[in-house]
Amino acid sequence: MLPLKEKDRPIVKKLLEAGCCARCVLRFCCLGVELCAFVSDKENNGSQDAAVLEQHKEDPPSKKMKMDAAETDVQSEGDSAVVATVMEEGDAEPADSDVCVVCLGVLQQFCDEAYAIKVCLVTINPIALGKSMCLDMDDVIQVKEAFKWTMQGLVSKELGGIPVVTKFIVSQQNVFTRMAVVKALEKVSDEKFLKKFPCPPTRPASKCIAQDVQCLHVSIFVAGRYNKFSRTLPQTPWVIDGERRMESSVEELIAAPLLSSFRAEGFNFSSSGREDVDVRTLGNGRPFALELLNPHRAKFNKAEVRQLQETINQSSDKIRVRDLQIVSRDAMGHMKEGEEDKTKSYTALIWTQKAINKDDITFLEETKELKLAQKTPLRVLHRRPLAVRERVIHTMSTCFLDAHHFHLKLRTQAGTYIKEFVHGDFGRTKPNLCDLLKTETDILELDVESVDVDWPPSIPE
Repeated sequence: MLPLKEKDRPIVKKLLEAGCCARCVLRFCCLGVELCAFVSDKENNGSQDAAVLEQHKEDPPSKKMKMDAAETDVQSEGDSAVVATVMEEGDAEPADSDVCVVCLGVLQQFCDEAYAIKVCLVTINPIALGKSMCLDMDDVIQVKEAFKWTMQGLVSKELGGIPVVTKFIVSQQNVFTRMAVVKALEKVSDEKFLKKFPCPPTRPASKCIAQDVQCLHVSIFVAGRYNKFSRTLPQTPWVIDGERRMESSVEELIAAPLLSSFRAEGFNFSSSGREDVDVRTLGNGRPFALELLNPHRAKFNKAEVRQLQETINQSSDKIRVRDLQIVSRDAMGHMKEGEEDKTKSYTALIWTQKAINKDDITFLEETKELKLAQKTPLRVLHRRPLAVRERVIHTMSTCFLDAHHFHLKLRTQAGTYIKEFVHGDFGRTKPNLCDLLKTETDILELDVESVDVDWPPSIPE
């Protein structure tokens, strides 16, 4: 028996009148766990899915709904009501067609043991991944989630307990992004929309058809730290107005040997922050992670991973990788956790317009926890929203070079724009080094000395 509260009765009634199947009723009532347990016979038609909600005679003050869940072993608990996809006699009339008006038969047609067996027959022939459907309904369990929860258990059972992850793919000729559809619908009034698409919608005459079953390996995640020694190497491919500006990038130099060794079809690169093309990353390096898509080889021992690291390091003198390791998807979150609360250390070569001596800059070492207000820099305004970000420079130290140059070492809150702090960005960063030294200043070179993120775990050399 599947639990539903009494408050759900009018929702169930409306959904059944509109032509929803049993699983869609559970989805709109936000009963996710019950979806996994509810396994109906694919041969059952809509009238069987819409039986009768019986009122419990022994408890008339509090009506309850009961579902004919003979095919499930889930029992109701306490005072919660039980639903099936059935209506109380006289409450509503089931629709003529047996095709669900919402999922178009997906949760009726493809969520049973017979289809799970069909899926298992192609598990030895993995092919490419498509994009999964997304309904963007935060408060309602999506069709794809209901399909995944039901089918993953059935397929795994048929395969003898092998873990399975399913993706629901919609074939279509004209591709529209979700955001494009959302923006288009925002311009349409409710009245105009209902003229074209009544609510509830018309019951479909035919069910959707499964055209193919595709199987592929789950993603493999590889993490490590990288150093960048070049001032002409971007972190990611640098393309401006459709034209590539640099020959390679950090992510490509790291990914190429991994793609080859794992025989993966693609990758996604992420890191703990990013440096500009003319900035070096020294010290222990910057944490990074690669998601390798549909790898055809998944298992590597520690010696093989170490050899992969050496292969990357020998491929170029512009980067070096350390602490390379295979990690879980969940572990990836550690790289981004509290990102703005972390600290980073830098060394900058500073030029001053006015001649200075050593005593003119020593006061910077006494400046602690300097709070900045940084408006989005002009150089990144084309790709980042306009905002004023509060950042902190925890400590500074100096090394005098000559009358117009000195080294400035900083330990800052992650996300601080160092270049803008030095030259002021036309007053968009306040305070800035120009204000503090009372002269025009600029930054000639910048190095990242450390990124204080305790991930991934260090691996002894």
